[in-house]
Amino acid sequence: MKNTRALLMILVSLLLGLAAVVFASQWINDQTRISTATVLVAIRDINAGTRLNEDMLKKAAWPSSNTPTGSFQDTALLQNRVLKAHLVTGEPVLESKLAPVGTSGGLSGVIAEGKRAITVRVNDVIGVAGFALPGNLVDILVNAQDENRKPFSKIVLEQILVLAVAQDVGRDDTKPKVVTAVTLEVLPEEAETLDLARSIGTLSLALRNQVDSDHNDTKGRRIADLLKQPIVSAEPSEQKIVRRSTKNPQSVAIIRGLHQTEMKLTEGKER
Repeated sequence: MKNTRALLMILVSLLLGLAAVVFASQWINDQTRISTATVLVAIRDINAGTRLNEDMLKKAAWPSSNTPTGSFQDTALLQNRVLKAHLVTGEPVLESKLAPVGTSGGLSGVIAEGKRAITVRVNDVIGVAGFALPGNLVDILVNAQDENRKPFSKIVLEQILVLAVAQDVGRDDTKPKVVTAVTLEVLPEEAETLDLARSIGTLSLALRNQVDSDHNDTKGRRIADLLKQPIVSAEPSEQKIVRRSTKNPQSVAIIRGLHQTEMKLTEGKER
């Protein structure tokens, strides 16, 4: 009788323990369960200017409380839309990264509203050894001659966006790319400045830090600025003064600091 009662108590304890484990597991799952939504993301890296299609996209679960603003759930809404910014694998497609509806693909879909694209010829030196890549910001310098035919160098444009290098609008930060032409995004008046600058001299690109927005209104540099050096006066002990001696017309007096010597003009020797 006692053994039966003990076994019954053990069985009841096991059942209560199992029920507690099940209840705790369900409670933990309820607390950690996150409501998700479906958003469209890029299957692979996609360059700016590319016309989208369903083969480039896939659906991915995204926390409902943190769904990106402007995201898409239906591939039909993205059919033939053109990217104006580079997408990386797994990045959601957002309205802010798309050109307006009806925009044709290619570079024209990447140009911001009110801006223009202009191409300048470069080499490995002018093009910052190939490190000026699409998406980078550069300053543009011109080296030319002024109205008096004197050489000068001056920054004529600042914070200019590189749209493409050669015919490539894609961005690859893993290695530099030496090309013969760089396409830049400029305002209409900046396009005029750039066109005039390249007609009077040689252009150079200066690569900027992406987050550096400081404006530097330089005066330019001329040859005189490069050759300008401070004048250092000699120490008194190193100064040398030569004059005709007042005591002997056939000699000259040589004064070094506080010391004076005389040298005969006929002998050419000091005494």
